[in-house]
Amino acid sequence: CNFNRVSAIIFSLAAEWVISAGHDKCVSWMCTRSGSMLGRHFFTSWASCLQYDFDTQYAFVGDYSGQITLLKLEQNTCSVITTLKGHEGSIACLWWDPVQRLLFSGASDNSIIMWDIGGRKGRTLLLQGHHDRVQSLCYLQLTRQLVSCSSDGGIAVWNMDASREEAPQWLESDSCQKCEQPFFWNIKQMWDTKTLGLRQHHCRKCGQAVCGRCSSKRSSYPVMGFEFQVRVCDSCYDSIKDEDRTSLATFHEGKHNIVHMSMDIARGLMVTCGTDRIVKIWDMTPVVGCSLATGFSPH
Repeated sequence: CNFNRVSAIIFSLAAEWVISAGHDKCVSWMCTRSGSMLGRHFFTSWASCLQYDFDTQYAFVGDYSGQITLLKLEQNTCSVITTLKGHEGSIACLWWDPVQRLLFSGASDNSIIMWDIGGRKGRTLLLQGHHDRVQSLCYLQLTRQLVSCSSDGGIAVWNMDASREEAPQWLESDSCQKCEQPFFWNIKQMWDTKTLGLRQHHCRKCGQAVCGRCSSKRSSYPVMGFEFQVRVCDSCYDSIKDEDRTSLATFHEGKHNIVHMSMDIARGLMVTCGTDRIVKIWDMTPVVGCSLATGFSPH
């Protein structure tokens, strides 16, 4: 059993296990026939969310440090396969799609990351369109759409069928990679050139370390997941065409502080629960499509 608040629970009929994660910093799995504890794995932070692949017995556990751990669960033991690091805030929600083998994570840094687990190439896509903590996710495999909700009531529907680009790794440098002016910690170059050091920024499109003067412009760049305006260097700004700014998501207002969302994919219905103790039922078919081809039936 868990000795603190349980944050996630999953039942596996095939294995006859109940898998749970919680604020006692562990994931545990129990036998539903005997009620006995089979195994536990401890983390350094509270375990906040859990997803499970029934075929491979892989568990994905998100925690408050912003890390996602991939565990292979056995009858009485488990092994750590890998850890996924990319968020700058605690993991609030996970969604696993076993068909395309994609993992989606939402976090308190207001962002979503898509991890291509099946591709084995470590491909990650960053999605930034929320202005508050991402609380819930649901991926619609048939229509290749991701539905996400945030705690400020924002509801986003992302087109994951579009061709998208990975956000670049941020490059490190002691001076601006555009004008070569020193950053403020580069004492030697500041002394040699008799100039004041500048603050370091990063262009979201190319990842280069740049000063404020060389990155004075802002632009959205949806193909890289940036749905609102972000810092880009001047040369990247000039390379972005108007059609590159076409949104790849639609945004809707839930009008309450959403803490959880669940979808009935077959009927295109969504339920949201808020801190206002109100439950809302949404007809999502106008947004996510309604036809026999997508699997939705009239209701």
